[in-house]
Amino acid sequence: MLTALPLLLAAHASKQAISECPFKMVNTAFIVDAEVNKKKVSLMFDTGFGGWTVLDDSINLGKPDGKMTLQDFVGLMEVPTVTIKSLRLGTMDLPLDESSKAVLTPPSGYTEAFGTHCDGIMGFSVIKNTITEINFEKSKFVFYPQSFDITKKVPDNKRTFLVKMLPQGFNAVELAVKTAEGKSMHLALDTGNSFYATTHKEVLDRVGIWPISRKPNFMTAAGVASGVVDSWYVRMPKLTIFGVPVESSIWDVIDLPSSSSDSDGTVGFGFLKNFNIIIDYDRRYVWLENFTGKVSDDEVGGIGMDVFWDQGRKGYVVYHVQEGSPAAKAGVKKGDIMIGVDGDEALNIGFDRMRAKLEGPPGSKVKIAMSRRGELYRAEVERVLLINDPKG
Repeated sequence: MLTALPLLLAAHASKQAISECPFKMVNTAFIVDAEVNKKKVSLMFDTGFGGWTVLDDSINLGKPDGKMTLQDFVGLMEVPTVTIKSLRLGTMDLPLDESSKAVLTPPSGYTEAFGTHCDGIMGFSVIKNTITEINFEKSKFVFYPQSFDITKKVPDNKRTFLVKMLPQGFNAVELAVKTAEGKSMHLALDTGNSFYATTHKEVLDRVGIWPISRKPNFMTAAGVASGVVDSWYVRMPKLTIFGVPVESSIWDVIDLPSSSSDSDGTVGFGFLKNFNIIIDYDRRYVWLENFTGKVSDDEVGGIGMDVFWDQGRKGYVVYHVQEGSPAAKAGVKKGDIMIGVDGDEALNIGFDRMRAKLEGPPGSKVKIAMSRRGELYRAEVERVLLINDPKG
């Protein structure tokens, strides 16, 4: 009887699942194939976006019939929308309502960013009314019936965790992050944030980690939907993130106040990729299963420059070079175009992989190929730690 028990449990689990849908992992995100208004599209799945989809306006979903105001970390923007009349993931037709709208934007370089075909973004509203598992271990969604009661799952609080959602947030999964002293931050579960986590300087001041009057080093730039903003990296002390103990982690800090009173930021792909995650929005619980045995990555060095895809110039353009950084010492300037990294052409590998190749163990070196006004130049640059430490 004991030997048959795992088989019985597996059979029960398979009966519980409505449907499964595979997705494709890329370096700091994952992409799912879907059908929106009968059009086949590939979308980066972003639980930090509370809407349904954001799509390249060259895809004909129908005539725009509305407008929507979007909010990112620092601002608001108004965009045209099309009503979603059908939406399918794998073999499952997702439930729709009057809020089911596709946001239309000009081409935004998603394919160039991820190094694989991508037409836009799929947001949290798509799965909000369906109990959904994001299984990073096997690169698939698992959809469960409403009879599946997540609150019956028993966590061991070592490898598995059952976490209650916070009451704030609209179309978002807001969860608690606590310092060792018990001070709380509330951050959204955000698969679309490529960083480990992102917050704001005034939040760190509020919880006693970084005084707002203290000037950080290694200023960099972060791209958000409304533009490019100043940011920096900080080594966070011991935290409990969504119920999970984390000794140390590197966070991205936006050097502007938050645009939302409901959220202190988001916890991103760098943390979430280590877990299989079940979200039950109606019961207000999240299940986390740590399958990697890790909760953070090793610290990496960088060369101190920020590159973004420029749709107009059809290239990866340097938007910012940190003063005194290895990139600055190598002569890299704002406006230069990235041609290649360690022998790989930038246009062939995409922004996500290119950024990963620029990073590496502190003290290691990377070869870069750049262009300035049509003139090619090359440099070998040493990676260094560009991280602020609250301890000094």
